[in-house]
Formats: sequence, C-alpha cells, structure tokens
Amino acid sequence: MNETSVIPQKRSRFRRTRLGILLAIFGLGVFTLGAEPTLVGLDRSPVIGFVQIAVFLIGLGLICLGGYASLSALWVGGVKTIPGDIGQRMVATGYVIAFATGMADIFGFGSQQWPTTPHFGGWQATGVLIGQAVIGIGFLLLIPIRQKTNGTFDPSRPAADGITDQQTPNANPPSNGAAS
Repeated sequence: MNETSVIPQKRSRFRRTRLGILLAIFGLGVFTLGAEPTLVGLDRSPVIGFVQIAVFLIGLGLICLGGYASLSALWVGGVKTIPGDIGQRMVATGYVIAFATGMADIFGFGSQQWPTTPHFGGWQATGVLIGQAVIGIGFLLLIPIRQKTNGTFDPSRPAADGITDQQTPNANPPSNGAAS
C-alpha cells in the first residue's frame, strides 16, 4: 500500500467517526426528549405513554447507529476480531430487547391489558435497562485493542492475532538436517 492510499483512508475513518459521534449525540438529545420531556416543557401527561416511549426508543436507536458507526470506523485498516463481531451483534440484540420490552403493551404482551391506556411500567423499565446494558457491553467489545510494537501501538496488528514482538510467522521452519 502506498502513502497516497493511506491519506484518503484516514480521512474517511475520521469522517465516519465524526459522523457517528454526531449521530449518537443527536440520538442522546432525542432520547432525553422522550425520557424527560419536562426538561423542555413538553410534558402533557402524568404517565409515560406511547409517544414518549416511541421517541426515546428512536433516540436509543440513533445512539446505537452512531456508536456503531464511530466504533467500527476504528477498525478500518485492520481485521475485526471475534469479540468485535460479537460486540456488533450485542448492540443490535440489546436494541431489540429494549424495543420489544419498551413496546410490550403496544404489541399486546405487556402487563397492561388492551382496554386501558398503555403506559411505561416497572417491568418495561427493567427490560429497557437490560437492553441498554447489553448495548453497553457490545460497545465495549467493539473497541479495538491494538498490540504494542516497539513502544508504540501498531494499528495494523490486533492483539488477538497471537503474534508478539519476538515472534514472526515463518512458513519454512528451520530443519535440523534430518529428512523426515
């Protein structure tokens, strides 16, 4: 790889990271608007209803997309490890858990039955928190851990490849002169 191809790759990486962070910050604002509308004077109900639940779940989805975009940009130029792949799937699974439990009453399998007005209850809050914990663990697994080479971190060598500074892969191991 020559130096001219490295510069656009770095620019693309930084652009994706910035875009992901901006999307996550925007998602945090939408999430906050849905979870605490009293902060901006939009609270019109004593309970957390469908619109609030939908807004904070959309905000959580934007946080997941932005976090995934920015953290996956850190893998550009390197091979994504198995924990990175697991982290990617955990972020998606955590969002599905949070979405399904947040909308449980709307979907018909929640604790409040249909004729009553659905609102965000204790079981739903617990389910959304579990989903958020799974998302957080997934984000932690998405962070690339690089191997230290000569006192500096080499972004092209992930730590999980098993190669240390003293070892290098050798296709032809030295023989002792005996034919086998």
